[in-house]
Amino acid sequence: MNWIYGIHAVQSLLKSAPERVLQLRLQRNRSDARLQKVQRLAEQQQIAVQWATAEELNQLVDGRHQGVAAECAEGETHDESYLFELLTGSEQPPLFLVLDGITDPHNLGACLRSADGAGVAAVIIPRDNSVGITPVVAKVACGAAETVPLVVVTNLARTLDKLRARGVWTVGAAGEAESSLYQLDLTGPLAILLGAEERGMRRLTREQCDYTAKLPMAGSVSSLNVSVATGIFLYEAVRQRQPG
Repeated sequence: MNWIYGIHAVQSLLKSAPERVLQLRLQRNRSDARLQKVQRLAEQQQIAVQWATAEELNQLVDGRHQGVAAECAEGETHDESYLFELLTGSEQPPLFLVLDGITDPHNLGACLRSADGAGVAAVIIPRDNSVGITPVVAKVACGAAETVPLVVVTNLARTLDKLRARGVWTVGAAGEAESSLYQLDLTGPLAILLGAEERGMRRLTREQCDYTAKLPMAGSVSSLNVSVATGIFLYEAVRQRQPG
């Protein structure tokens, strides 16, 4: 069963996709204003609440549930064609986030949260060698897993090539790049690409990058966690796109 847990994740699910909720369980005798808010939201959506003990919730989920868990149907993912629909209907230069081989659910969840905050049009991941939307991803994303479109593609390099043909340039994060992120123009139609936690971008994916960029590192460590780097890259693009 697919259980989503945690107050932010379940609350977002009830707001954005209540039809996916198959059953909702709240912890009995727990005095928490946030849980009461979840209960009211469920009642507004005409979703029945089942009461459970903390021990019963612990058996359902593998993580800190904060007194709430929801069994839900699988969320919607999109294919490559969705990207071109976005390009056709977009009035502003779109910003995409591409994650090449991210397998840690905590990292994907954090990347989705940053993508939501930055107004990313879609997050693109390969079908193979990548984590999908799991309960841990949804919990870490704090609702962003329900709001940011996730596009799953068979061949990531080919998708980037098709995007380039439609005017979308790709900037890849690479520690050995010559240019700093802050030297690049990130204002046009853009896909920001980050690679796996340890090995970075795969060769075929890297070859599709129009530019590569690095983050200035002033300390002793050579790189940042991929989710942290994602936030920095996205928000530099946001900063450059601000009017005035």
